[in-house]
Amino acid sequence: MLIALLTLASSGVKAAKVYKPWDNGQLKVTDNQRYLVHENGTPFFWLGNTSWLMPERLNRDEVEFYLTREHEEGYNVEQIQVLNAIPTFNIYGQQANDDSFNFDKYTPSANSKSASNKTSYGYWEHLDYIVDFAASQGIYIAMDCIWGSQIEKMTPSKAAQYGRFLGERYAGKPNIIWMIGGDIMGDKGMESWDALARAIKKADPNHLMTFHPRGRTTSAWWYNDREWLDFNMFQSGHRRYGQRNGDGDYTIKDNTEEDNWRFVEMSRSGWSDIELRREVKGQQKPVIDGEPSYEDIPQGLHDFSAPRWQDYDVRRYAYWAVLAGCLGHTYGHNSIMQFMRPGVLASFGAEKAWWDAMNDPGYKQMKYLKWLMLALPYTEAEPDQSVINSQNGLRYDRIIALRGHDFMLVYNYSGKPVELDLSKISGTKKRAWVMNPANGTMKFLGDYDGAKAEFTLDGAYMRQSDRVIIVTDSQKNYFTKEQTQLEEKY
Repeated sequence: MLIALLTLASSGVKAAKVYKPWDNGQLKVTDNQRYLVHENGTPFFWLGNTSWLMPERLNRDEVEFYLTREHEEGYNVEQIQVLNAIPTFNIYGQQANDDSFNFDKYTPSANSKSASNKTSYGYWEHLDYIVDFAASQGIYIAMDCIWGSQIEKMTPSKAAQYGRFLGERYAGKPNIIWMIGGDIMGDKGMESWDALARAIKKADPNHLMTFHPRGRTTSAWWYNDREWLDFNMFQSGHRRYGQRNGDGDYTIKDNTEEDNWRFVEMSRSGWSDIELRREVKGQQKPVIDGEPSYEDIPQGLHDFSAPRWQDYDVRRYAYWAVLAGCLGHTYGHNSIMQFMRPGVLASFGAEKAWWDAMNDPGYKQMKYLKWLMLALPYTEAEPDQSVINSQNGLRYDRIIALRGHDFMLVYNYSGKPVELDLSKISGTKKRAWVMNPANGTMKFLGDYDGAKAEFTLDGAYMRQSDRVIIVTDSQKNYFTKEQTQLEEKY
């Protein structure tokens, strides 16, 4: 079945030229320390997917099918695990390293393009192929160098050796983003993480680097002052409100589990909380939610009879994070992140084959967020809840606003009426639209002369009626009155 699917997909591949973001130069942090742009100033909006086990579970044909679909759906970053175990094997049974963490003997000097030639097509050649094919589709590979649970097997000297190997191998690739950590508390294995990061940066000073932490934490608590950390990442995780499960490692306040917007504040320079015994040292850095709740995963992960997160949930996490000030967002799907297929032992109750999961609604809806942000000069914007003139709510009634000089974006998940202070942006007159994040459709609401306006949306309260209110200076032409659909952006 999959072979037929791949054949069908390849026959319909678009002939249009693929946008290569790195043609605008290397990625760098904006002067306001909030976003990412290229060297020529072109904004880069990170729309990622968690593809953790791609090197281990996809063959070359499947890599091509998957990454081509990712490009078509607007994803431009794939978060993968380079090593998820000691040792790690790929789909061809080729080994990356051994129990002593030696890997040089598993990197044959010949670089055959034939996957059937197992004497010269090893684990690292397959990873090279993934990186190169992703580049052909305009996609960055965010390499999680080694999953956090394995760090105890690595000494700082081994970490430095491995980091030098990785940095030298991939420094010349245009589409690399480095990811240290991997679902781990930042104070575990800190010496090895520092050694790994610094060795990579010494060999490859040109690609950006972050740290993927444990659920309900942010890298800023441990590494914001590190010279190797270019931007922060938090993992808001998979728990629903009030779901504690007796972990004993909680680092957030009670009943805030789904409030991923709070982690943006927790990642800012100078933030501190006496109750949580956490603080952020060092200069301001951009931040992203690198692992929110996945589509079709049980709430809380471990009880497979629990309700599953749906498309409207993943939308909420995405818009809450970005309008709270994140540089982009990473989506995830229970089946895609582990590349579930018949015959493979599933984790977290996954049931769908990964290629079927790519038809789920949330997976297809993330691109509208990217299109919306790229239609506006968002890299000058900052979160500003003061534009909400009515009383803001808690939990699902929380409204999140992002404001630029001449525009504002307001995400309303529950659909309750909201009054906005339009005087917060430029212009004697304002124009407003409402956008449906489920399909990217837009409706012009009218021109406004007053300083304040109330918006009553077109859906029933808490019935998947989330909407984005767009307000601009009437002299700006970011959108037209006649526009009924967001325009596709690179």
